[in-house]
Amino acid sequence: MEPSAPRTDLMRARHDFFDRGAEPTGLRSAILRSWRRCAERGFDAHSDPRIEPVGSTALRELHERNERLIRLCRPQIETLAREARDVGGLVILTDGAGLVLDALGDAEFAGKAAGVALKPGVKWAEASTGTNAIGAALVERRAVEVRGAEHFFDAHRILTCAAAPIFDPRGAMVGALDISGASAAPHRPAVAMIRLGVDQIEHRMFDDGFAGCEVVRLHADPALLGTPQEGVLVFDGARLVAANRHGLSLLKLDWNALGARSFGDLFDAGRIAGEGRILSRSGAALHLRRDPPAPAARPAIVPKPSAPEPIFDAATRSNLVRAARLVDGDVPILIQGETGSGKEMFARAVHGLSARSQKPFVAVNCAALPEGLIEAELFGYEHGAFTGARRAGSKGLLREADGGVLFLDEIGDMPLLLQARLLRVVQDREVTPLGGGKPAPIDIRLICATHRDLAGLVGSETFRPDLYFRLAQFTFALPPLRTLANRRDVIQALWRGLPRDGRTLGADALDAMAAYDWPGNHRELAGVLKAMIALSEPGETLSADLLPSPVMRNARMSEAPPIENGGGLEAFAREAMLATIEACHGNVAAAARKLGVSRSTLYRRALGGRG
Repeated sequence: MEPSAPRTDLMRARHDFFDRGAEPTGLRSAILRSWRRCAERGFDAHSDPRIEPVGSTALRELHERNERLIRLCRPQIETLAREARDVGGLVILTDGAGLVLDALGDAEFAGKAAGVALKPGVKWAEASTGTNAIGAALVERRAVEVRGAEHFFDAHRILTCAAAPIFDPRGAMVGALDISGASAAPHRPAVAMIRLGVDQIEHRMFDDGFAGCEVVRLHADPALLGTPQEGVLVFDGARLVAANRHGLSLLKLDWNALGARSFGDLFDAGRIAGEGRILSRSGAALHLRRDPPAPAARPAIVPKPSAPEPIFDAATRSNLVRAARLVDGDVPILIQGETGSGKEMFARAVHGLSARSQKPFVAVNCAALPEGLIEAELFGYEHGAFTGARRAGSKGLLREADGGVLFLDEIGDMPLLLQARLLRVVQDREVTPLGGGKPAPIDIRLICATHRDLAGLVGSETFRPDLYFRLAQFTFALPPLRTLANRRDVIQALWRGLPRDGRTLGADALDAMAAYDWPGNHRELAGVLKAMIALSEPGETLSADLLPSPVMRNARMSEAPPIENGGGLEAFAREAMLATIEACHGNVAAAARKLGVSRSTLYRRALGGRG
């Protein structure tokens, strides 16, 4: 790695670049490239970056989408966090777009870092927060360190950060791992620590997901076989389908080799049984060990359900049958409902009831895919369509759904330009991948969903009217969980769908949950049930004391005696009601909804009839 410029040289470089518009000298090439990219975006280094943290609901959805990545990274995050605490630093995990998923380390520095928005839910991509280690590592696709005044924005000069991207076995950049600390702290080998951590994470990604494939491990030093530094190659038959960076480097390959090379293309000799020495086509003498293919799981035959679980109310369950008939009749349907109200559950149930229940169900969250990637993900691409495109190209999610059902969630967030391409697919029933190529016919049934007012978006010219009328030929509105009369049935149905290890749901817990209004709908309810399981032991009856405080507070309010009864509970009830009103910034209607009582009750019991 290039050495950093001395502080005086760095300050001179900042003055030259930001104040004089001159080319700086003595600056590391990766930092200079990043400064240039930021300047081209029109950023002003002397102003504060525009930070827009995602809300709590979006952050919860972000964690759900990245659950496997977070789980695989957690051991390394905790190990590195112990090191970071000793020197007053923080370990940070982001997704592939630079959104912070997790941060662990020194609590005092975490408070300071929050002051510059280095916290979960904030996007540290270069296009959002200027030159920083996370953003630069994602752009450069390699480990990068950014120290103090090397950051683009003046506000970030308090930080010194080192980050490296995380690649999955098929070459997708799924996240970044970062160590950040105070720029005044003593220098430490942060890049080496991060690289080692990422090696261990990427190595762990090969533990599952390759049933029926042959895994080959190789290294020039036989002592390193079985360690995170070994090269790993995965072959489906003779074709190379996955690898890690060490494996590609040992063979002088890049990610374009996936899908395009065979075992015979890579090695001079035939396959080795077990372990032995082999010569690569690039001339490297390597030690190789083969893992026998794990047996491929037999596809499960899922019986077509005669009646869905009572996760929805009776009217919605009736609509499931109607929706399945429409899908069978090739009529696109639109599902509308609040965030977490079960739109994807509804779509999956429709697929299960349809004539295509044994065919693919492909779900795409249009809000979750970065705008720059959504076109390639949906339509696929040919080799050479863009920088970094795989040699074998990509089939795309539309063609993955061929013969089955395509579910486009949060369709209201699809960029306007892509709406025109989707309309052509819906009309012509064929897909043309990026980079040209022959149009491929597809046979799909389409289900879309949104929490937004699509008709209103049409009126504001942010959603194409012709696409709207194509997609919304029949609309189903899902009611929020708080309005369902069968909330108790919903809770029990979701509970039955979880791995419980003999746990049972106590009557007091069920009563408290049935009384709560669930502003996060089914998603919030599922999260609470999973948390209760995590906090309990197998075979235990789960009582209400395992519930989070908002659910318990609501239960206490519904059980509190009327104000005219007097006594200690009266004061407690009034205090809890006033606290809820304060938390809702004085909005009595919102507080009443949160507590599950009427506004008149809230005025009478908490405000003495005022209002």
